[in-house]
Amino acid sequence: MIGVVLAGGAGRRIGGAKATRTLAGRPLAAYVADALQAVCPRVALVGPGPELPQVELWDDEPAEPRHPRTGIVHALQRAREEILVCATDMPFITPGTLTRLAAAGADAIAVSDGRLQPVLALYTPAALAILEQAEPDEPLTRTIERLDPIRVEVPAAQARSIDTAEQLAAAEEELRAQQQRHAADGERDLAEPERHPE
Repeated sequence: MIGVVLAGGAGRRIGGAKATRTLAGRPLAAYVADALQAVCPRVALVGPGPELPQVELWDDEPAEPRHPRTGIVHALQRAREEILVCATDMPFITPGTLTRLAAAGADAIAVSDGRLQPVLALYTPAALAILEQAEPDEPLTRTIERLDPIRVEVPAAQARSIDTAEQLAAAEEELRAQQQRHAADGERDLAEPERHPE
């Protein structure tokens, strides 16, 4: 199984290619890549994006259209095995959620708030024919429904995407707050005396 960061799309509403936008000092793609690396032995970034440690760059897909389906098809063609995909703009995804998708053993799609999330999914090589035969303007969710995938419920907070500069700024505040909480918890643990059994 290969983890795939889907980095296509122009990112017009966020000011450029999403994968390279900076979130709390790191490229947006780095958060998804870290989560995938905790689950998959290999991780690739499909589409234009930054160079990341231990992440392969598969930016040789057709330049147009930069449709998520194009990236998924390209990744399946190149991988020739199962791929665990996550869009580059989902920085709050966790390894635990990705592990649940990976464990499905068949095409599996995340569902959040009742909606299919085709850019957060496990695709098998068997899905390639249906994806390749889809009409260019067919909604991706409609194509995915023809796969009859396993549906895996995931928390909405993890499946949300960062689409605008305002959402990016809000995500940065949230991440910094999380980091401060973790730092405070670590200091509290260090301050507590070690207890020994009597």
